[in-house]
Amino acid sequence: MTTMMTDRVARQPSDDDAEPKFEYPGLPTTCDGAEAVVWVESRISQGSGAFPITSSTTMGGGFNAAMMNGIPNLWGDQLVFVEPESEHSAATFCEGFALAGGRVTNFTSGQGLILMKEVLYTISGKRLGMVFNIGSRALTSQGLNVHAGHDDVCGVADCGWGMVFARNAQEAGDLCLISRRAAEASKTPFFNVQDGFLTTHTVESVRLIEPEFMKQFVGKPEEKLMNFMDPANPVMSGVVQNQDSYMKGKIAQRWYYEQCEPALRDAFEEFYLKTGRRYDFVTPYRCDDAEYIIVGMGSYMETAQATVDYLREKRGMAVGCLNVTCFRPFPSQAIIDALKDCKAFTVLERMDDPLSTTGNHLTREIKAAFCDAIVGQNGIEKISHVPHIFHGAAGLGSRDVRPGDLIAVYDNMVQNGPDFFCIGIKHPLNLSITEDPDLRPRGGFSMRGHSVGGFGSVTTNKVIATIGGQVFGKDVQAYPKYGSEKKGLPMTSCRSRRSTGF
Repeated sequence: MTTMMTDRVARQPSDDDAEPKFEYPGLPTTCDGAEAVVWVESRISQGSGAFPITSSTTMGGGFNAAMMNGIPNLWGDQLVFVEPESEHSAATFCEGFALAGGRVTNFTSGQGLILMKEVLYTISGKRLGMVFNIGSRALTSQGLNVHAGHDDVCGVADCGWGMVFARNAQEAGDLCLISRRAAEASKTPFFNVQDGFLTTHTVESVRLIEPEFMKQFVGKPEEKLMNFMDPANPVMSGVVQNQDSYMKGKIAQRWYYEQCEPALRDAFEEFYLKTGRRYDFVTPYRCDDAEYIIVGMGSYMETAQATVDYLREKRGMAVGCLNVTCFRPFPSQAIIDALKDCKAFTVLERMDDPLSTTGNHLTREIKAAFCDAIVGQNGIEKISHVPHIFHGAAGLGSRDVRPGDLIAVYDNMVQNGPDFFCIGIKHPLNLSITEDPDLRPRGGFSMRGHSVGGFGSVTTNKVIATIGGQVFGKDVQAYPKYGSEKKGLPMTSCRSRRSTGF
């Protein structure tokens, strides 16, 4: 369990007037990604239906605590929290709450998200603009894992929902508010995704959004939402539609989906103008002159950014990275613009789908975008060259993604190595690490805590980080090791008839 701290004061510009002043810069504190989301949802929503599942449990618990303590939202509405018998029923509750004109949210993860998939189609089909907050989690396969993976969110990527990915706790809270505005403007539900444990439970220095700005940004629920259960204005919802009607209704929904991109762009821009924190569909980092680029979503893209700086400084390599913030609607043109001039790029994904002919979900989308670009169709500008596209699996089940792993990815592109690979484990497909530098910020230091038997160390580490951030003004990041092993003798074992090499 490690806590890292840097001196926040030392990183401030010498001339404070060099930075523009924004009306709502945020309230400085330390918290994890789950707490950042609860800060927003307990103030702008009216209700939540959720079933506890790791790693989203603390989000639902935080919302429930606000309700039990009698804390109203920003418009004085008493919060409602319902915990039904499953995630399927939780999603159904949210559907009914929204049909009655309420602003509702949900918190789920992993198998819970997959279990509610049936209901997700009806929520989007009825144009109910809500936000579900996801702690993305690896799905149970050969064994149970409660840690980070993108299997769950990619499994529901085609249910008609928007989908944004946060890299850290700050982005988790900010994108929660941004996606709410976009969802209600486009009448399209959104997923706000953060990596389970790696973001939901990592304590960091965060600027929480001011309540008065939240109130302005999304507006009063009654002014934004429709009540489909009004006896004075009765409508039919969820009825049977046969050959004469169903297709007309389905295709007619394309109009709403066309509003998603402009609604999200408007939310990004307005959020920046008021807070100074800029978001976009994709975030290129040092890609303008880059020959080799890593593309990905989620928390390890921060490690990629630090690795880019290291390789440029120490090796003089022209490298960059591209963070994909918005997966739905998929930003094809923005991705093409960022990648079209490089020699090669690698798409890293926190999942593995071996039966696909051309890669995992993000890889497939990017390759499809380049297919459109090479012939100039579907609204994509025509290009004359497609870079070499590599792809790999990384960080499944919260497996570490170290700077050395990412350096190996860049080296693989330079050396024209295998098109598909994995990193972080001992396996024939794995790329070997040649160096693994310490990329902590200059002036930073780390503390590592151990406890006899494994009890109490998580809480202790989080308290140390909070004290470092709120008392001593340090820029902190603390990730206690969470696990499902028995306390006292945590271990992992594997039985095989032959050597695995793991």
